[in-house]
Amino acid sequence: MSSTASGKNGTWRNWGGNVAARPARVVAPASVEELSAAVRRAAEDGLKVKAVGSGHSFTAIAATDGVLIRPQLLSGIRHIDREAGTVTVGAGTQLKRLNMALAREGLSLTNMGDIMEQTVSGATSTGTHGTGRESGSIAAQITALELVTADGSVLTCSEKGTEEERAVFAAARIGLGALGIVTAITFAVEPVFLLTAREEPMPFDRVLAEFDELWAENEHFEFYWFPHTDSTNTKRNNRSAGPEQPVGQLAGWFEDEFLSNGVFQVAQWVGRAAPAAVPTIAQISSKALSARTYTDIPYKVFTSPRRVRFMEMEYAVPRGAVTETLRELKAMVDRSGLRVSFPVEVRTAPADDITLSTASGRDSAYIAVHMFKGTPYQAYFTAAERIFTAHEGRPHWGKVHTRDAEYFARVYPRFGEFTALRDRLDPDRLFQNDYLRRVLGA
Repeated sequence: MSSTASGKNGTWRNWGGNVAARPARVVAPASVEELSAAVRRAAEDGLKVKAVGSGHSFTAIAATDGVLIRPQLLSGIRHIDREAGTVTVGAGTQLKRLNMALAREGLSLTNMGDIMEQTVSGATSTGTHGTGRESGSIAAQITALELVTADGSVLTCSEKGTEEERAVFAAARIGLGALGIVTAITFAVEPVFLLTAREEPMPFDRVLAEFDELWAENEHFEFYWFPHTDSTNTKRNNRSAGPEQPVGQLAGWFEDEFLSNGVFQVAQWVGRAAPAAVPTIAQISSKALSARTYTDIPYKVFTSPRRVRFMEMEYAVPRGAVTETLRELKAMVDRSGLRVSFPVEVRTAPADDITLSTASGRDSAYIAVHMFKGTPYQAYFTAAERIFTAHEGRPHWGKVHTRDAEYFARVYPRFGEFTALRDRLDPDRLFQNDYLRRVLGA
């Protein structure tokens, strides 16, 4: 999942292929000083500035016709503080490389999302998350940040800084690229541990009936519901004393590559060409994956390959509203005539204190809907969004949605704090683009 950088015609495209931009110039700074100089020069030239990582967002959050910053050279581990339990990394570090490097050092993040192709700055700036009863998003594991602001100065912030630095820290952990360009992130880490994953099919009604129990009894619980069926596939991850029992090489290839990517890709092609076949395909797909249990280090349990391209919308609703929301979603699909070939993913996160986190101030459940790339998705996403917003849902900043600043001011109690900080740090809107204008206001 790498972004398509400037091609022959100077066009940048995101991973999903639904966003394109033609920046005036592309800069890949090799140091923070070079980045500061690039920001000052852009301001002098009257150009806007945006940074882009892997391009995995489905929104135009990184699109610009000004200066596009590629932070890949600002990568790697800067410092490990074992006593404090932290690691500081360059903003362009890919999550995959971070996870592997930490494992070699006998360390790990506490929680992570289900893919690891993104850069750390892109993932945190848009609120990327996994699932957890007590452990939150990747951004919630940040203890300090370094960023270049609109005047080219370098600002460091943490919860232990001055009043202004604490305000920046509260917002910039999920900053949407609106407050500055992140150059380095310090994460809390811990000694590497083992997780036992238990995956098993379960009827949809049973999952909803037992959701609170499943959530309470497991450190990490998630499930996938297959539309047009009454079937789900559940996954429970819990810490384990071992021994390590990873998925066998052949079994892993069969489940994760052959079934979840290869055969699934073919099924999506068939469904796109013959929508009437989708319910039958869904019935077959929901029964393809069997129950399995394995034990491994965290990133090998939390993450998995995603090679089938898709479009995605995800909303965070109050955790207490998740079962009602899912019942409404299922009823809508059943009566609509829509043909939905991708499973719906459901995860949770505890409340956090990040200003524009989708879990800010409330325990949350995430419901993600997908459609295969090239398949019309607007009718499905529009109907789903109507259900999500009726429950005061907050859309993932990097996934398809139609909400604007007026809506966010209603569902984020601290929205005004963020926009006031933006006014102080970027009064001339150097980091502005059309997406930020819509979601944050002018």
